[in-house]
Amino acid sequence: MLPGFFTRVFAVLVGREGRSLHLKAAGGATIVLVLVMLAGAWAVVTAEQGASHANLTSYPKALWWSIETATTVGYGDFFPVTPWGRVVGAVVMVVGITTYGMVTAALATWFVGREDRRRGRAHQLREETVQALHARFDQLERLLTGERGGDR
Repeated sequence: MLPGFFTRVFAVLVGREGRSLHLKAAGGATIVLVLVMLAGAWAVVTAEQGASHANLTSYPKALWWSIETATTVGYGDFFPVTPWGRVVGAVVMVVGITTYGMVTAALATWFVGREDRRRGRAHQLREETVQALHARFDQLERLLTGERGGDR
């Protein structure tokens, strides 16, 4: 069941042919972040096992630490004390910061693209209105010059 769930999530986030490249990249980065947080929690528990003053001694604690590290919250309630635990922490931090940056950029691009499309439609409507007014003025000029020519 779990592999099928991950396959569907992956297809939704990365799949869809009509989806833009930056949204696919943000979806892929989010999947990578989740996997890094899950694997990082396991790796830090393994690295910290048996270390004196270790406070990341169970997977639930380590998962909480991994989430707060990836989101750069860093409450300080849990932290690695071994060199390998700190390496895992650095990887989780870098992946988290990168992912949130990509998701933020994708969201900003989406908003800007929507506004550009809206402005493009408004500009096209203005152009059509101006062209219609010019055609109407040309028609009025022809009528006025035609009437003058008939009066002379």
